[in-house]
This record gives sequence, C-alpha cells and structure tokens, in this order.
Amino acid sequence: MNNPNQKSFPVSWDQFHRDSRALAWRLTSIGPFDAVVAIARGGLVPATIVARELNIRTVETVAVKSYDHQNQGGIKVLKEISQSILDMAKNGAKVLIVDDLVDTGSTARLVRDMLPGAHFATVYAKPMGRELVDTFITEVSQDTWIFFPWDLDVAYAAPIGGGTD
Repeated sequence: MNNPNQKSFPVSWDQFHRDSRALAWRLTSIGPFDAVVAIARGGLVPATIVARELNIRTVETVAVKSYDHQNQGGIKVLKEISQSILDMAKNGAKVLIVDDLVDTGSTARLVRDMLPGAHFATVYAKPMGRELVDTFITEVSQDTWIFFPWDLDVAYAAPIGGGTD
C-alpha cells in the first residue's frame, strides 16, 4: 500500500469463509462443474471452499505471480494448467476458474486465454478487472487494498480519531 490515499480493507478468516460460501451459493445455478482451477496462491482457499460446497472432485491449479507483496508488477506463469484439464475443457467439460480477487485484470486475462470457455469466479472484484469475471461477490474500489487473512496478524490498532485509549 504505497499510496497514502489508498483505502484498507482487512478481511478476517470468518468473513472470507462466508464470502467464499456465498460465491459457491451463487454458482449453484450455473453448474454443475466438472473441474475447478484455482489460481495460486490467492485462489486456493476460495477454490477449496467452492469445490467442497459444489462437490467438485477434480481440482487443478495454475500458478501466476503478479504481485510482489503490495506492488503489482509483471506477470509470470509459474505452473501451467495440466493437459488433462485443458483436454476436458476442449471436449465440452464445464470448468470453473476461481481466484480471490480480480484487480487490474492482468491475471484474469492470462488465465482466460488458457481456458477461454471456462466460467471465471472471484470473491472480490475491482472495477478495472470486473468485466473479465463472470461471477463475484463483493466489488471494492480500485484504490482499495484488500488485506486477506493470510496476510494479517492480530495486533493493536490505534483509534481512528487519535489517542491511545
């Protein structure tokens, strides 16, 4: 979060679990899906929850790096989608792609190109990337930095209005 005007949106484990289940609920009318592809790392947790809720047993990953801690940089594929999933999709199987967030859309665009017919779902969406996903739960402004539960530790927070108590 380099911009002092940037908003902060911390998400607890409970909230993320509820939002991921809400995503699964929203996807029930679109499925059933034959496989889910989680975009690692952020999409691993919501994809697991969605796969459980929708009883999807074929779970795959694609590993894409587009962030360095809090700064978005170049995009790099670290692990490709397996050929068996690509073949399933080519043969008409219904594949679901899951990620935690669509931000600028660079990751979403790259993975969509790998699986053009897949349904793309994210828990959170920002305006610049929103058009690239088919289903999401919560939209946040582009200048909001989402702190996911795996990025946080319990610590003292100063009162908003100042002071120490």
